[in-house]
Amino acid sequence: MKRFILPLTLLLLAVLLAAGPEAVTAAPGMELKLPEDYTKAYITLGILLVAAVMFFTEVVPLPVTALLVPVALSLTKVISSKVAFSFFGDPTVVLFMAMFIVGEATFVTGFADKVGGLAVRLSRGNPIRLLLFTMLAVGLLSTCLSNTGTTAVAVPMILAMCLTAKVAPGKILMPVAFASSLGGTVTLVGTPPNGIINSMLAQTGQTPFGFFEFGLIGVPLLIAGLLYYCLIGHRLLPKGRELEETDDISEVRKRRLNKMPYAIGIFVFVVVMMASELMPLTTAAVLGACLIVITGCLNMREAYHSVDWNTIFLFAGMLSMSAAMSQSGAALIVANAVVSTVHDPWMLMLACCALTGIITNFMSNTATAALMAPLAMPIAAASGISPLPITMGIAMSASACFLTPIATPPNTIVLGPGKYRFMDYVKAGWPLQLIVLLMCWLLIPLIWPFHP
Repeated sequence: MKRFILPLTLLLLAVLLAAGPEAVTAAPGMELKLPEDYTKAYITLGILLVAAVMFFTEVVPLPVTALLVPVALSLTKVISSKVAFSFFGDPTVVLFMAMFIVGEATFVTGFADKVGGLAVRLSRGNPIRLLLFTMLAVGLLSTCLSNTGTTAVAVPMILAMCLTAKVAPGKILMPVAFASSLGGTVTLVGTPPNGIINSMLAQTGQTPFGFFEFGLIGVPLLIAGLLYYCLIGHRLLPKGRELEETDDISEVRKRRLNKMPYAIGIFVFVVVMMASELMPLTTAAVLGACLIVITGCLNMREAYHSVDWNTIFLFAGMLSMSAAMSQSGAALIVANAVVSTVHDPWMLMLACCALTGIITNFMSNTATAALMAPLAMPIAAASGISPLPITMGIAMSASACFLTPIATPPNTIVLGPGKYRFMDYVKAGWPLQLIVLLMCWLLIPLIWPFHP
């Protein structure tokens, strides 16, 4: 399969170059323009395709490929060096680092063991039942909480659960990340694309979706994800290896048992602050990480070692690509080349959902929703159809991205702890990506008709 990736990517680039950009008509009240100079856009697409080949083939480690992306974008002057490397200080990247520290403290003090042991007893040691309970819990929490924060705080508990149940973490973590993303589709606040879509509808004089109205399609998508992985999808997950507690780890945990009350208190504090939004996610996480060291749950050396730097470099490096795709107009060119040629309601719906799902696997889902909606809404209006099914399809597809570890923060968070490779996401995620696409295409127009 790998030998076909490079020719196919080069063919795709050639098609895009041949198609060329066309005029874009933005929705009323929105400004959406193609760049006057397409050079940077095509350079960005070229860098993305080369990076995709390197990710899929893993000719160099994933973090190295991710680090080469801002290097290439800077050298080709697509974006400045300052912008390209500024994302290593992005709030989400800092959130990751802080939550790795908080999570490690719950693990070494034994708190995560207690939670994991409870989950194992409830599932009676059955791996499929364990997977179902874990996905359901994280999916439900993500409906009203940040799916990034929910996944971050759940990982140490899941690792402890896997250690107790003697189950490889790779059999649990990826489906849990996907359930977190699907849970976010259920409510207005579950994921940023839902808010973006509502804002754009309001700007154009349309009635926005209700708080729980997203759940009319979001709940079926979450249920489909649960059923898929519990019935079939678990077979496509990598086998991996069970966690083993080494003597060094065991000794550290014995010394830190008396610190469990501190770890529990800090963990609960961070979760409450995140859930209540009394503090920004990153602020709560960093404060929690500082308290972990202050109270002696971890020393500084242990705190540094608890951070999965592969995850940090991978996510931060690829954020520069998201910025370049937006600023250079590359994403706009690709989206417009597809969407502007389709006018049949059903085909427009399919094109918008499919293209959104593909772009989101390499670009911020918030940015993708903000890109696709202004492109599709005027086409829907010109075709005499309601913008509601089209925009809902874009919102759902922006959160349903399961093909890469960089598609969403939850996908990235589980990369290191699950010991996943890039192709593991493709193998285990493509059926769910297809299921979600078909469900959005076929069900959304039945709930929100093209011609109300």
